[in-house]
Amino acid sequence: MLSLRLPEETEARLDRLARRTGRTKSFYARAAIEEYLDDLEETFWAQEVVAAWEASDKKTIPAEQLYAELGL
Repeated sequence: MLSLRLPEETEARLDRLARRTGRTKSFYARAAIEEYLDDLEETFWAQEVVAAWEASDKKTIPAEQLYAELGL
């Protein structure tokens, strides 16, 4: 079970959408969360990877240098 507070304008938009389509506000809230959850997970995973890399003190090189070394 999830309970959340939305800004008034967001709540009003969601309510209008639900009334126009005959679906529930929960249906649309669930659809929005499911749609966006993959992006959120990927974003936070990427931030963790970058933080771990920065903490490792490993050296980096520009992409152009890497391409040249690989003959690409």
